[in-house]
Amino acid sequence: MRIGLTLTFLEDFEASLWIVLPLLVFLGIAIALLGLAVGAGAGWSRPDSVHWSFTTATTGGYGDVRPAKPASKILAIVIALLGLVLTGIIVATALHAGNIALHAQH
Repeated sequence: MRIGLTLTFLEDFEASLWIVLPLLVFLGIAIALLGLAVGAGAGWSRPDSVHWSFTTATTGGYGDVRPAKPASKILAIVIALLGLVLTGIIVATALHAGNIALHAQH
């Protein structure tokens, strides 16, 4: 029963991710571009800028690098909010797939 439940979940999760993929890609590109903009103003390399933006979007940041300019700090808040939306969509997709899997087992 558990293997069937897991397989049903994974199948539904994959199908649901394909549906929201354009939105996830858009959010990922927006986060990367905003990070590149902040990094350009701060003099960071492109890899450091993208790393910083996704770290900020997914965890709130490590603090290893941080923007100093006020406009960059505002963009950091926007990046963090986009990260919340991105994470929320993935969690909602997983919950939806789990709900379908559980109902399919009954």
